[in-house]
Amino acid sequence: MSYTSNSFSRRVAEVIDEAVVIPVLTLHSVESGVALARALARGGLTVLEITLRTEVALAAIAAIADALPEVTVGSGTCLSRDHLQASLDHGCRFAVSPGATPALLDAAEAVGLPLLPAAATAGQAMMLAERGYLRQKLFPAEPSGGVPLLKSLGDPLPQIRFCPTGGIDLAKAPTYLALANVVCVGGSWVAPKAAVEGGDWARIEQLSAEAFALGRRR
Repeated sequence: MSYTSNSFSRRVAEVIDEAVVIPVLTLHSVESGVALARALARGGLTVLEITLRTEVALAAIAAIADALPEVTVGSGTCLSRDHLQASLDHGCRFAVSPGATPALLDAAEAVGLPLLPAAATAGQAMMLAERGYLRQKLFPAEPSGGVPLLKSLGDPLPQIRFCPTGGIDLAKAPTYLALANVVCVGGSWVAPKAAVEGGDWARIEQLSAEAFALGRRR
C-alpha cells in the first residue's frame, strides 16, 4: 500500500527533518526557560519541544517565541483540543503527542496545528500513515524496542520516518540517527536538571553543540 502524506505531516517534516536532536524540556520558570532556549540555540539546537506539564509552560512558550524568533517552538504531551489550541495561541509551530487517537488527530486538523503523533507498534504506525501522518514520534523509544524495532519497520513501512524519543542519550543517539527511517531524535539529556537549576548555560550550550554535531556524522 502506498501512503500519501497530508498537509499537516508535510508541515511537521519541514520543521523536524533537519533538526538532528529535539530537546524535550520541562520548564519551571519563564526566565530560566528563555535563558535555556537561548543557550540551546547558541549550541545549534533551534527546534524545541516544551512539555505542557507545568503551570508556566505556555507562558514560557510565548516568551521564547517572542524573544528568540530563530527558535521553532513546539509543545509536548498534547492530549486534547484545549492543549492544541492553547499551544497555537501561545506561538507554537507544531505539537507532539505521546500517542494518538482519532479524536486527537481530528482536533489537531480542526485547530490547524501540525502534529507529530506517536506510535509504538507497527499497527499504530500504519493507522497514522492511513491518516496521512508519515512523520511520527516513536515513543517510548527504548522500552518499545528502540533500534531493533525501527530496523524491523523500515522495509515494510518505508514511507514512514520517525523521531524516536524516550531513553535516548548522547551515546545512543548516533545508532538511531544512522537508520534510514529516522529523521531526528528527541531527548532531555541536553538540559540536565542540575545545570538548568544552577543556571550553567555554558554547560547547556556545550551539550547542545555536542548534540548538533551528530548531524555531521550522518
